[in-house]
Amino acid sequence: MGHLTHDEFFTSLTSLFTTSKSSPKGSIILTQKRLSYNQPTPQPSESNDTFPDLNLASPLPLIIHATNAKSKEDRKAGKKIRLSTVVNPDDLEGFYSRYAEVCRAGMAGLKPRDRTKRKAKAKGRKKKGAVAAA
Repeated sequence: MGHLTHDEFFTSLTSLFTTSKSSPKGSIILTQKRLSYNQPTPQPSESNDTFPDLNLASPLPLIIHATNAKSKEDRKAGKKIRLSTVVNPDDLEGFYSRYAEVCRAGMAGLKPRDRTKRKAKAKGRKKKGAVAAA
């Protein structure tokens, strides 16, 4: 799996949101992680610095992943979509502004999860606990 350019990533992410809107069920998982190139971390010293990996010589890029959360069987059938791009620290601000714009536009049409059953269960437990305490 290769990394996409920022423009390709945003185009694919937009189409991923559109396909998710058209189906009755579906999830989109967005993750971001620091991409490390096995840089040597500075040795811990007697200073107050409890996180030595935060003070690296050069800032590290981020890797952004997006997937449609399909199962292993769907992945074998070719239905799972996985996108990723690498964002350098210099491009971070511009990337995040466009990323937020695309996500906001894509999530506007998604319907919220139905949590009525969970709320009713919690309410029932609350009443049960109040009766037992009395």
